[in-house]
Amino acid sequence: QVQLVESGGGLVQAGGSLRLSCAASGRTFSSYGMGWFRQAPGKEREFVAAIRWSGGSTYFGDSVKGRFTISRDNAKSTVYLQMNSLKPEDTAVYYCAADVQGRGSYDYSAYEYWGQGTQVTVSS
Repeated sequence: QVQLVESGGGLVQAGGSLRLSCAASGRTFSSYGMGWFRQAPGKEREFVAAIRWSGGSTYFGDSVKGRFTISRDNAKSTVYLQMNSLKPEDTAVYYCAADVQGRGSYDYSAYEYWGQGTQVTVSS
């Protein structure tokens, strides 16, 4: 069983930055692909970013490319989402997810474990 706990959400003005963290339990974090997804009220879950188990490959949704980065610290069993140049349309609950096969995918069905989410609100 893997537990994921997100933190770092909050209220920020447009143009500002936030860094989300997702701490994972389990001894094999370094083998997991990790992803971030978000869901705004009334909208479908949207892929934000993913990173393969090795950290060598990262992927981003079109709406966040060039503004967000994803990274991981396997020693701390933590994955990060650095969000810059935030826009009101980035407002959503952000979820991290773990893919035990290590792939890191844009497809939410590839992930077996999910965190509870953290709210990000960007004011205009």
